Amino acid sequence: MADTREVVTVEGRRITLTNLDKVMYPDTGTTKADVLAYYAAIAPHLIRHARNRPATRKRWVHGVGTADQPGEMFFQKNLDSGTPSWVARHTIEHTRGHNQYPLVNDLATLTWLGQIAALEIHVPQWQFDRNGKQQNPDRLVLDLDPGPGVGLAECVEVATMARAILADMGMDPIPVTSGSKGIHLYAALDGTQSSAAVSDVAHELARVLEADHPELVVSDMKKSLRHGKVLVDWSQNNAAKTTIAPYSLRGRTRPTVAVPRTWRELASGSLEQLDYEQVMKRMRRRADPLAKLTIGEDRLAPYRAKRDRAKTPEPVPELAAVHSDERSFVVQEHHARRLHYDFRLERDGVLVSWAVPKGLPTEPDENHLAVQTEDHPLEYGGFTGDIPKGEYGAGSVSIWDAGTYDLEKWRDGKEIIVTLHGRPGGGLGGSRRFALIHTGESGKAAQNWLMHLMKPDVTGAATSSTRTPAPVSGPRVPVPKAPAPMLATLGSAADLNGDQDWAYEMKWDGIRAIARIEAGSATLHSRNGNDVTVSYPEIANQLADDIASDVLLDGEIVALNAKGRPDFGLLQTRMKLTAKRDVQRAIRSVPVQYMVFDILHRDGLDVTPQRYDRRRSILAECVRSRDRIQLPPAFEGELDDAMTSSHALGLEGVMAKKRDSTYRIGRRSRAWIKLKHHATQEVVIGGWRPGKGRRSGSVGSLLLGIPGGDGLRYVGKVGTGFSDSDLDDLLARLSRLARKTTPFFDIPRADAADARWVTPSLVGEVEFAEWTTTGRLRQSSWRGLRPDKSAAQVEAERVFS
Repeated sequence: MADTREVVTVEGRRITLTNLDKVMYPDTGTTKADVLAYYAAIAPHLIRHARNRPATRKRWVHGVGTADQPGEMFFQKNLDSGTPSWVARHTIEHTRGHNQYPLVNDLATLTWLGQIAALEIHVPQWQFDRNGKQQNPDRLVLDLDPGPGVGLAECVEVATMARAILADMGMDPIPVTSGSKGIHLYAALDGTQSSAAVSDVAHELARVLEADHPELVVSDMKKSLRHGKVLVDWSQNNAAKTTIAPYSLRGRTRPTVAVPRTWRELASGSLEQLDYEQVMKRMRRRADPLAKLTIGEDRLAPYRAKRDRAKTPEPVPELAAVHSDERSFVVQEHHARRLHYDFRLERDGVLVSWAVPKGLPTEPDENHLAVQTEDHPLEYGGFTGDIPKGEYGAGSVSIWDAGTYDLEKWRDGKEIIVTLHGRPGGGLGGSRRFALIHTGESGKAAQNWLMHLMKPDVTGAATSSTRTPAPVSGPRVPVPKAPAPMLATLGSAADLNGDQDWAYEMKWDGIRAIARIEAGSATLHSRNGNDVTVSYPEIANQLADDIASDVLLDGEIVALNAKGRPDFGLLQTRMKLTAKRDVQRAIRSVPVQYMVFDILHRDGLDVTPQRYDRRRSILAECVRSRDRIQLPPAFEGELDDAMTSSHALGLEGVMAKKRDSTYRIGRRSRAWIKLKHHATQEVVIGGWRPGKGRRSGSVGSLLLGIPGGDGLRYVGKVGTGFSDSDLDDLLARLSRLARKTTPFFDIPRADAADARWVTPSLVGEVEFAEWTTTGRLRQSSWRGLRPDKSAAQVEAERVFS
């Protein structure tokens, strides 16, 4: 086998990857490259549960082998001399000496572990603090291990029994199929009890289960007692013991994974251990069931305490992001009671924040007061909008500049020196070096710092790097702000009136986006005017790199599935992301493309009055199809041929556009007709009904409406098409929007019987068979939320037979 070798940069760390073609799992042909790809995709989840814990590794340097010829396993605790210097580590004193363990706190470390064939990562139930001191455990673990003659079904039975006991103790455990034979149960602890005390409690719990169910449960480790029973292994709560980390691979003949599950999944008769491909697929669309057990310093508690999710549009997550070495900054212009600027630096999974009343200093001889405020979530880095009157920080927030920073010094509570690299056209005007120096005061003034503009460092890093735009002839007029796009009317072949002057384009199943490129910088805005650049930076970057003109483009952002087809459900996983780290990981797992189909402005000229064919010609001069940016051609041929091609390609339908039509900003026009293979409708959620049976405690159906002159008109309900993660997400969102009265003016009493009403602000989309004669959606199925659209923009689309 050739020694394939590749040097990669991961989070700023150079790592040499070797033998990427080496088969690590012979039975499935899974290679080292596959292992590295899995750990890259699953890193946010695995790191969340392994960070700050000493990692013991099981390595299979030559692969796991087969059932007949197992591969040699190398068990490793201590770090060796070949460990990169940047790998975070702490030391544990043992009776026979001391060992230095790595901390799996970032993707670079996880990649290095994959490179050295550390397939299994095991961690204890406790973490180190910032000074390397061992803390009390923050979780209790029970390992349900089936003996000969029993299997996963019996483990589920014992898990259900253990859950009942733990619930009585105030702990609701979360199951993890171990990737081996059994199930692990995790329950959160408050960190006040020692490992010895927790181990005693777990031991007693195991004995209670054995006493109540002696025919099925054993708590003694002796192998002779385990036939036909499930061992409740309580010993992994000992401070010296470890458990396979959630989302770690297993070194078995198949590349199975220790993966958190829901109790609903455990109740399924088809429950099985999952392999890495199944886990990657499920985590593209699902939330991590174990995420809520992540315990540690809750740095966002002060932030959440000041904000009401139901009243403010600001992001209010339950958890801080996973720590990493990524360094982003944002400066937000905040028009509150008094204008000030909020300066935020990404650090340890949050945005460390200061309010700077006079803005960032522009001269080295002036210092500006910077008052440290509560840490903000990383999602706040992309927040713009209006905080309602009466809420904390009420006023308008916009982004003055944002980008990345180089860290020169960070002494908590004393001194910070950073070089900020702003984006082209941002308020900084390039790169600037700043120092934050604490004033040394105490009491109410303990949050006061001084912000100082420093000279560039000796490398000259603090210099502007904006691109010089291509010259244009004639007077320059700035590219206008992104307007509302032109809208099409739903129709059928009969609406084309036999005209031959129609162009046909494929209809893309994604979200509409206006791209604004000016002076080498690109931004993306959704149909309702929201800046979504932070969610799709790869598109903005390529637009800025490839297009020399200053232009305003219209197009559709689509996500492609494994078959290369647009997948609206897959795109939903990208729509929700704003944190830079989450976006960067999603770029690898959920590729998106920008399908450009029109142009509104070019180099100071308004081209919307030009006819369709002329605009297409201008567009072709500016945009070339490459990678993430595509200029799909107009279809040459008849409508029937276009519809047949669209269906064969798995697309949503066809757009028919009059060749002599102009571009009408923000107007719905019959010059553009959309013809779909299936009927869809945007809807506003006005309420929901609780589920029953399998969906007990969750959403059973959504009550849907369309705004009209009399208010919200009821158009029916939808109860199918939801994934488990959809239901969890909707329940959380709807709970924040609860209200006492119905927003519908015409909902039937039967549909309102057990309804829970909500403020009608969430927009979704359904697929359905037809409209009934009473104006209801027939056979509707849920497609997903539409965060790119507001309730006021929802209209009933006419359906033709």
